[in-house]
Amino acid sequence: MRFSLTGPVKLETAILIFLTLWFVLTIIVPFTLPADSVKDLSGAVGRIDNADITSPMNPLANAIYTIGDAYCHQISERSYYLNGNQMPFCARDEGIFLGLVIGMTLAIITRYEIKVIYFILGIVPIGVDGLAQLLTNYESTNPIRLITGLLAGVVVALLVSMFIREIAHGQESIESKSTDAEGKGR
Repeated sequence: MRFSLTGPVKLETAILIFLTLWFVLTIIVPFTLPADSVKDLSGAVGRIDNADITSPMNPLANAIYTIGDAYCHQISERSYYLNGNQMPFCARDEGIFLGLVIGMTLAIITRYEIKVIYFILGIVPIGVDGLAQLLTNYESTNPIRLITGLLAGVVVALLVSMFIREIAHGQESIESKSTDAEGKGR
């Protein structure tokens, strides 16, 4: 198998670079702050409710933590801590981010096309764990949240990669038909 950075692999590689940078930033920012300075960001999804905590942060940390504030509940007990600081996203989200990186890497290296059953098997655990917490008094653990997020991230990245390749293949078919039609017209 020959590896080249053309067509869909270019786009997949760009996505992988973005996802990797994003994941690394979420890991690094707690270290850009004084140790033990971010303790409880618990809030609600879809709301900026920690601006008083994030606004004094350095610009990078402020940006990442504010995005986390808007898109994650940031419940303290459901988050990991680095440098004594709560991470900007919960354990499940961090698992999703890592899973997206792993899944896109696998897709680029192996060119694997995920089957529907494997996609479902990768998504079901996050749904079961999340719904059980929502609807019952069950409280998941951070390692389980991380693993279910990781599985979901991997299968979503594999699916995205497959869509990219399908779209590129469809575009190649259209271009090929167009070239064939031009050749016959002469």
